[in-house]
Amino acid sequence: MEKRYHTPTNCPITATIDVIGGKWKPIILYILLDGPLRFGEIHRIIPGMALKVLSRQLKELEQDGLITRTAYPEVPPRVEYALSPKGETLRPVMQLLSVWSSEHLLAQA
Repeated sequence: MEKRYHTPTNCPITATIDVIGGKWKPIILYILLDGPLRFGEIHRIIPGMALKVLSRQLKELEQDGLITRTAYPEVPPRVEYALSPKGETLRPVMQLLSVWSSEHLLAQA
């Protein structure tokens, strides 16, 4: 049975891209596959991203339920970001996208 989508809003792929798409969100999600990271560690891994942009992207991913933010009551304050259980469900998708990219895009470079 063929599905027809008349607008981008009722396409499941578009809905997913609205949440995880953009310039920085896929990168943030991909690096968090390796485990929790602090804000500064994420910024060091992605040095081309402005701190304000990183902060906004992390807030959006947290609001969408894909990452968790854990603040530890220490001095100085320590905050870690990690994939949430919902974000963990993206692991196989992110890994498949990585493999596909390696085979079809990066191999051509």
